[in-house]
Amino acid sequence: MQIAMIQDQIVPFDEVDSALLDRGTFFGDGVYEVIRSYNGRIFALDDHLERFARSLKEIKITGVDIESIRKKVEKAFDEAGIDNAKIYFHITRGSAVRNHATSEKLTPNFFLTVTEIEDTANEKLIGIKVSTFPDWRWKRCDIKSLNLLANVLAKTDAAKKGCGEAILVNDDNMITEGSASAFFAIIGDTLVVHPLGMDILPSITRKVILQIAQEAGLKPVEKRITPDEATQADELFIAVTTRDVMPVVEFDGKTIGSGKPGKHTKTLIEKFAQFIKSS
Repeated sequence: MQIAMIQDQIVPFDEVDSALLDRGTFFGDGVYEVIRSYNGRIFALDDHLERFARSLKEIKITGVDIESIRKKVEKAFDEAGIDNAKIYFHITRGSAVRNHATSEKLTPNFFLTVTEIEDTANEKLIGIKVSTFPDWRWKRCDIKSLNLLANVLAKTDAAKKGCGEAILVNDDNMITEGSASAFFAIIGDTLVVHPLGMDILPSITRKVILQIAQEAGLKPVEKRITPDEATQADELFIAVTTRDVMPVVEFDGKTIGSGKPGKHTKTLIEKFAQFIKSS
C-alpha cells in the first residue's frame, strides 16, 4: 500500500491533499513576485506583471493569463484594505506525484498573500550594516524563481552577524547583488550598479533608481566591483521593493563614508518618494 506521513499521521497516498504534492514544494518549480502599495495605491504593477510573465515563459509554465493575475492581485488588495501592503504571489507548475520530469497536463497552482509592510523609516535615518556571502545561486538569477535556498542561507548568515542584508560575491570576487536586493555604490558623482544579465534579477526598484539618478546629481554606470572597492566607496545602498532605498553604513565591519547615510543616498530617497507620488 502506498502511504504518506503528515507530521505523525500515516494516511493512504491517494488521500493526500494535492497542495502537499506541489512541485513548488518538491523542486522550487515556480516563480513569484512581490509588489507593494503606498497609501492605498499599488506601485509599478505593470512592471511586476511583465517580469512575472517573462519568468513564467523562461521556465515554460504555460496556460497562465496575466490579466487574470492582475485581477486577482487587485481584488485581494481591495479586500485586505491595507494602505501600505506587501503583496506576494506565486505560480507553480502544479501538483503531482514527485518526479523530476514535468507533465504538460498539470494545472498551475496560484497562491497570494497581502500583509502589512514593515515601516523602514528609522532604518533609513541611520542606515544598515551588510556582510558578504558567497553567491551559491543557480545560473539563471534573472528568473524570479522559487529556488531561494542560497538566498536564505546568505540572509540568515547576515542576520546572525547583526546585519540587515547579505551582499553576494561570485567566484570571480565580484559583487552581484544582495540576497534580496539590488546593490549600489556611489563613487564621487557616479552611481555604480552591476550590469543586467543572467547573474542578477532585473529589479523594478533598480530600474526606477536608474531613471531618477540624474535628478539626484548622479551619473549611472553599469560596472562590476569587488568587495574591497565597495568598502572604498563614498556611499553604499541597497534597493528593494519592500524597503525602497536603504543606506548602507557598514560593509563587512568597515565603516562607509562618515558612518551615516550619505547626501546622495538621502537625495535618492527623496526623489524616489517623489516618483511614487507622481506615478
